[in-house]
Amino acid sequence: MNPKAGKFDKSAELPVWEGDDAPPTEHHWKELLWNVGRLIGTFRKRGPRGPDDGQPVLVIPGFLCSDQTTFSLRKRLAKHGYRVHGWKQGWNLGAREDTLDKLRQRIESLDHDRKLVIVGWSLGGLFAREYARYHPDQVRAVITLGSPFSGDPRQNTIWPLYERIAGHSVLDPPLPRITDKPPVPHLALWSRRDGLIAPRAARGLDHERDDEVEMDCHHMAFAISPHAAKEVVLEIDRFLKRHD
Repeated sequence: MNPKAGKFDKSAELPVWEGDDAPPTEHHWKELLWNVGRLIGTFRKRGPRGPDDGQPVLVIPGFLCSDQTTFSLRKRLAKHGYRVHGWKQGWNLGAREDTLDKLRQRIESLDHDRKLVIVGWSLGGLFAREYARYHPDQVRAVITLGSPFSGDPRQNTIWPLYERIAGHSVLDPPLPRITDKPPVPHLALWSRRDGLIAPRAARGLDHERDDEVEMDCHHMAFAISPHAAKEVVLEIDRFLKRHD
């Protein structure tokens, strides 16, 4: 496999850990070490926007990440002709009771006359799904990147840290966690190389999303690797064409 090209052997058996739990701890540390340099390199003052008449896209960062962290992904989206917007809510420190309301305010401030595509990375994908569930009139499609929207919310390596920082149990979040598909097209991108999220949790079941595509990248690479971002944008293009 070539991680830069985003290719993989589709005939390879998908690894499933007992009970479909989180990836082994060794994968977690490999994930962090592999991405630390790339993460530092994403801290830029200003993000890309793309053409004014492009399809509007809102990108929601993952847990403990911000708009700065999604710079590479937003840059690729803008280069590909999308009108890109960050969520402008600082660091994502977990779900709050007003999370969806703040997203609504952000989206309504954009003043587009077209429905948005919401791209949510990791935890951001859960926010995107639930927002689309309540506001389908504003959303063209939802794209989740390594987001644990399916199964047990503890099928990842960071849920204990999440609970300490967010201040609530993953089993009792302040936002609804409905696994059924939201009433808009939903593409789930996932990776068996994900060192933080169990593949099955991010892939979902047939009734929980429209399409799923396996990527060949680490969890953090979905948003910060230029190579992975290129593949992500190509999959978004294909998905939107199928669901015009």
